[in-house]
Amino acid sequence: MQKLKLLFFIILSLLFIAAVAAGEDRCKCSHDHDGEKKSGARKYKLAAIPSVLVAGIIGVLFPLLGSVFPPLRPETSFFFVTRAFAAGVILSTGFLHVLPEAFGKLRSPCLSDHPWKFPFTGFIAMVAAILTLSIDSFATSYFQRSHSKNQKISDGEELGIHGHSHGGLTAVESKTQLLRSRVIAQVLELGIIVHSVVIGIALGASQDPDNVRALFTALMFHQCFEGLGLGGCITQGKFNCMTITIMTLFFSVTTPVGIGVGMEISSRYDESSSTALIVQGVLNAASSGILIYMSLVDLLAPDFMHPKLQSNSGLQIMAHISLLLGSGLMSLLAYWA
Repeated sequence: MQKLKLLFFIILSLLFIAAVAAGEDRCKCSHDHDGEKKSGARKYKLAAIPSVLVAGIIGVLFPLLGSVFPPLRPETSFFFVTRAFAAGVILSTGFLHVLPEAFGKLRSPCLSDHPWKFPFTGFIAMVAAILTLSIDSFATSYFQRSHSKNQKISDGEELGIHGHSHGGLTAVESKTQLLRSRVIAQVLELGIIVHSVVIGIALGASQDPDNVRALFTALMFHQCFEGLGLGGCITQGKFNCMTITIMTLFFSVTTPVGIGVGMEISSRYDESSSTALIVQGVLNAASSGILIYMSLVDLLAPDFMHPKLQSNSGLQIMAHISLLLGSGLMSLLAYWA
């Protein structure tokens, strides 16, 4: 899975670099920037790389500190409330940051009416959500079958038939739940990576200091909050130390590396070319479908229907407030981003 993520990042970066070759597709929407503006934008980009990196690391590590701070452990009420906040952030990211950006790109006047008159943005988001469901379903069933095959018949009888733990989960059910949590964490990170590459390269390629400054500030909070949601999923997956390190680093460095790639191609990159608009629009639409599906189906629904939450009215109210707070704060960031 880690190799797949690396391949994903390389492919997405190459798609953007390929878009640079579309200089002949310039439309009247593009603007030239003088040297002073480029210099002003560059200093913000250089500051954004370490700042966004640190913000991402802080966000994704916070839920992973359960071994040091007991309130952060997955079984605690505080963890439920924190996950609700993080899920609200991811949901808002999909609806208010990524999807509108995709609509803007694929509805740009720089694109011809045919075939872009068709609502490709919604279509691509829908297809991405369905594919995420398929990956979610097939990966979970694959791991479940693999576990069943490797388990001895005697263990299956002992744990599956006689292993009713009086109100708790049997060992087999716990194993299945753990495998599902791992699939959720991996698929969610893939969706975040798509968005991170797009926004990182877009910031790095921009030549407008005001635009770069606004994106810089919003992106720091964005990475921190999004990392919070991913870190919560990684925690529930109970990965080994090496996998946690790889997933944390991959999430943290994707956007800064994207900024670096954008800076490298900025002199040749025309964000108003038809190729660039289509690449960014398609990737953003796909990312929004993944993030919206994951936040609603894999994060919010299981937690809000969990017996622990359903049997505790106070915790239920706190979780709803936390959800509204997370989605609300991320919605405010959409004003600057």
